[in-house]
Amino acid sequence: MSHTSPSESENQSSSFGEDLATTISSFEQIQEELNYQQARDVLRDIVETLDLQPQEKAGLATEISDLTGMLDKLERSIVHIAAFGMVGRGKSSVLNALVGQQVFTTGPLHGVTRDATAVTWQIPELEADLQRITLTGSGNSQVELIDTPGIDEVEGEQREILARQVATQVDLILFIIAGDMTKVEFEALSRLREAGKPMLLVFNKIDQYPDSDRLAIYQKIRDERVQQLLSPAEIVMVAASPLVAEAVRRPDGSLGVIRRVGNPQVGELKLKILEILHREGKSLVALNTMLYAGEINERVVARKMAIREENAHQIVWKAVIAKALVVALNPITVIDLVTGAAVDLSAILTLSRLYGIPMTQPGALRLLQKIALSMGGISASELLANFGLSSLKSLLGIAAPVTGGASLAGYASVAIAQASVAGVSTYAIAQVTKTYLANGASWGPDGPKAVVNKILSTLDEKSIISRIEQELRAKLYSRNQM
Repeated sequence: MSHTSPSESENQSSSFGEDLATTISSFEQIQEELNYQQARDVLRDIVETLDLQPQEKAGLATEISDLTGMLDKLERSIVHIAAFGMVGRGKSSVLNALVGQQVFTTGPLHGVTRDATAVTWQIPELEADLQRITLTGSGNSQVELIDTPGIDEVEGEQREILARQVATQVDLILFIIAGDMTKVEFEALSRLREAGKPMLLVFNKIDQYPDSDRLAIYQKIRDERVQQLLSPAEIVMVAASPLVAEAVRRPDGSLGVIRRVGNPQVGELKLKILEILHREGKSLVALNTMLYAGEINERVVARKMAIREENAHQIVWKAVIAKALVVALNPITVIDLVTGAAVDLSAILTLSRLYGIPMTQPGALRLLQKIALSMGGISASELLANFGLSSLKSLLGIAAPVTGGASLAGYASVAIAQASVAGVSTYAIAQVTKTYLANGASWGPDGPKAVVNKILSTLDEKSIISRIEQELRAKLYSRNQM
């Protein structure tokens, strides 16, 4: 019988622990990649199945552009890092220090950065740790740094809106300060924190403070200002563009001191960024992209429905007035009924195309019949009005030559009354059709009768009739003037 020595047992245990850690790490990487691919597939499906009419696309150009931009972000595995802060805190200098060159504009002018600008962070080969965390994707993965205008600049309301928009899209927020925090900075930091994104509070320009003052400010920020918002690990001190004193000899031979810009001290910030990207990786990008895409998609759907509602409203009223005119101008009952039904049918077909559920004419006719049967009372009143008022209208029209035209005044009043009833009927039919189509060509669990009753119970017949009469009188007057 062989025996395992204590040292061999320890080695086996250590090996098992290492294998377990490797397996867990591999599983996490696989899960991360699956989450990333799922997010990309879901977003691509959203973009490809927006189901928008041409007019809706024109009204949603910004939102559609944002969605396609988010898809491109996932396709190219782009990590977005944005810098926020008040003017003069060195946001652009911090980003330039990370990039290693003067890309973002800096200068003495108050508020040099006027718009949000971005640049790709090309990580040097010498910085092996940075290369290692670069995301892999279908193309060359990138880390994009975004500079934003100062949160306290002139036209601050618009710039604050811009800041919030940028914050919802980025993956990591750098909030730059240059000393103890002001009330404005704290409020801005609190609002940005609501975006739910990883954040680093960057205390810049530490070279301008003696060591004791620098430490005292840092401790005050950590223990009092942001204790409820950030952990100590999320606060980092940097000198993005430090001024270094240098002795120079003047022309007269005396010694003087000048200050020149020294090497940036942002190593700790780079490591913090690396730590977040290494820890969060693709999951961070996928989650942030889907959160923002979900918000945009909700706006797209809401805007799409608003545009469709507006267009549907116009279609409904065109049909209402068209039917009212047809009824008002036709003294023969049968023609009133046939042409009125044709207008209703046309309205249903037009609405079906608007809602992306095209119907055949027989299908639209079946829907009209079902709605008319469910409406009951209002359809019956229209029928009675057509038979009764059409007969009276015919008699008044025939009597016009005998009365020298005096009966035409009565004719117009009867015609408008009859047309108004017919118009209300078309309005109700169109509203029921809208509800049916907006619900995906479905009556829902309660059936058509319940849908019709709900719409009829909210119908303000008096105001509808009043509007029909006003528009009808105007059109009839215009017609008589021609």
